[in-house]
Amino acid sequence: MLRSSLLFLLLMFSAAASAGDFDYTFFELGYGNVEFDDVNVDGDGFGIAGSYAVNEDFHVFAGYQAAGLDFGIDATTLGAGFGYHTSLSPAVDFVASLSYEYVELDAAGIASADDNGLGLGVGMRFAASEKLELNAGISYVDLSDSGSDTGFGVGGLYDLTETISLGLGGNWSDDSTSYTISGRFYFGN
Repeated sequence: MLRSSLLFLLLMFSAAASAGDFDYTFFELGYGNVEFDDVNVDGDGFGIAGSYAVNEDFHVFAGYQAAGLDFGIDATTLGAGFGYHTSLSPAVDFVASLSYEYVELDAAGIASADDNGLGLGVGMRFAASEKLELNAGISYVDLSDSGSDTGFGVGGLYDLTETISLGLGGNWSDDSTSYTISGRFYFGN
């Protein structure tokens, strides 16, 4: 119900906003906090991500996050893939992605584990105003040994200049909850 309500609101207000095309060529730095539900472990860390528009409809992307968790556990994630984007209106873009995902956990040098798999995602980017972008999406990750996880994320970006934006985001999945703050740097097509 919440997801369909968000989609309805995005489409309903899309005519009210007037914004240019969305930019899919950027570099992003972020800081986040993550909490794992089943094992009651949390922590924080930094990440970098980037995207490059290959043409009018497709982009490639990659991201790396490293977090220090409770009990001396270090978590590292890496994702890379390609995405499709298309305009639904002047203020709304639909985005879909397919990615390779890698996860590694290291418990203070005593034990480590890693896993990899595929990720799928769909979402929307909404230009709420000339300077404010809102986004929402659903993601699914299937790791070969650790199983699958489905998540729902929302966020926003505020343009400080034409090339620099500040962002806030949240992601809620079957296994974890995370919040991020980020800086995004657009470098054009």
